[in-house]
Amino acid sequence: MRPNSIKTAFATHNFLINPFPKSNKDMGFGYQSKILLLLVQVQLLIVVLLAETEVLSLSTYSYKISNNYTISLRGRKVGKGVTKARGRGLLGCDLYKGRWVVDTSYPLYVASSCPFIDSEFDCLKHGRSDTQYLKYAWKPDSCNLPRFNGVDLLNKWRGKKVMFVGDSLSLNQFESLACLLHASVPNSKTTFLHRDILTSLAFQDYDVTIYLYRTPYLVDIVRQSIGRVLCLDSINGGDTWKGMDVLVFNSWHWWTHTGDMQPFDYIQDGSTIVKDMDRLGAYYKGMSTWAKWVDLNVDPSKTKVFFQGISPTHYMGKEWGSSSRNCYGELQPIEGSSYPAGLPDAQVVLNKVLSSIKKPVTLLDITTLSQLRKDAHPSSYSDSGVDCSHWCVPGLPDTWNQLMYASFLN
Repeated sequence: MRPNSIKTAFATHNFLINPFPKSNKDMGFGYQSKILLLLVQVQLLIVVLLAETEVLSLSTYSYKISNNYTISLRGRKVGKGVTKARGRGLLGCDLYKGRWVVDTSYPLYVASSCPFIDSEFDCLKHGRSDTQYLKYAWKPDSCNLPRFNGVDLLNKWRGKKVMFVGDSLSLNQFESLACLLHASVPNSKTTFLHRDILTSLAFQDYDVTIYLYRTPYLVDIVRQSIGRVLCLDSINGGDTWKGMDVLVFNSWHWWTHTGDMQPFDYIQDGSTIVKDMDRLGAYYKGMSTWAKWVDLNVDPSKTKVFFQGISPTHYMGKEWGSSSRNCYGELQPIEGSSYPAGLPDAQVVLNKVLSSIKKPVTLLDITTLSQLRKDAHPSSYSDSGVDCSHWCVPGLPDTWNQLMYASFLN
């Protein structure tokens, strides 16, 4: 307790006990009345002392938290020097709990003015005439999601390298970010290079380069004498990821592919090679290998790591209570903040893996808010078939990048 507080409290105590000048004359109080008054005064003193002690205790606790611990964005203390951030918070607000609202100021850029959109994501180019899907903004329940500011982000990233690592959902987010930044600085000099699995876009005036490294499983596929082998405990491709200032990982969709869509013939788990195995189990083993790579190779003082989260598909209308077969013809988001079918099993597996990592990793927890956007897929407005897996650009991936931007303001 602070000395001044003690002095003040006891001065208050003395005044309450002896509120009148000393006198041999009875001031009219009976013996019992004086005892009762004394008890009330003592209780009041205790309340004052406890209040002062509590204020001091809270102040000291806050100091210890700020100097010795990191609070996760879920509000849970997780230990000295260790963050299990889930990308949820901005000044105490859960950015991922909310709903979609109409905002006529959207989209944040015009598709025709962005040279970085692949044909498979350019829904307007393929004749999509309804544009309401472009007019929705994500609104957290207890705050406002900061509007994307490309100039501010480029200045924060000045001289840095940012890499997206994963499958075509990483490409979705990469192209969205490229368009958002380009719209913010349309006259900035850029250099765009595409080489096999590595794509880069440099904003020369800011010395910022964003990369895309295509690797759908994160772990390696190795050609052996028996054929193509998915190696659950090998991640040699990770050498390319080193030296980045920001890493944004993603993997799940390809783990479900079978038949002609499956790019491997066998799965290797340690010394065991099998033709196939439970895909969720394989995903857990592969992501655990990635988690070990992060712990061994990432320096948190130099590199910020994100995981994109599980991007949902909308191939079964029954998941959202519809008789429709898939996302075809869907024109509006699901109302409210929850998805009837709940989280996909892959997100549960991913959460388990993330909880085991010792280094700070921020989960862009985009799953539920994306589940609500059954209207935001290319659907029939794509290169082939009905695509209820990827997302139109402009569109939903812009919100993913807004959420990532918010984490740099936090």
